[in-house]
Amino acid sequence: MKNILLTTCLLLITLYACTNASEDDLTDSTPIATTITYNDHVKVIIDNNCIGCHKSPAVNGANVSLLTYNDVKNAVQNNNLISKINGNGPGAQMPLNGQKLPQTSIDIIEKWEDDGFLEN
Repeated sequence: MKNILLTTCLLLITLYACTNASEDDLTDSTPIATTITYNDHVKVIIDNNCIGCHKSPAVNGANVSLLTYNDVKNAVQNNNLISKINGNGPGAQMPLNGQKLPQTSIDIIEKWEDDGFLEN
């Protein structure tokens, strides 16, 4: 009887610990409330994820530099940067051969565009 009770308790604990959370449940969909600027928000994302290839001169097949504010702004406006990091633009998803950027980072870059490409 003790074994049946113990087995039942362990089974219930195991079932209770299981979840049906999806990847969407793990992303923060809260709208960004602050005004986004290049220097305070976007530059760190670019520096941490893009500069390895998109430096001056660009390497590994990259065709644009993303070192400066003007470089990144131009890439968003004229080179489909947001589409490429979303994985739905022309060419390969960026970063090339890397993991897709977290959605919050993509949201920051999109909001930076929506906010008017503020530098400071």
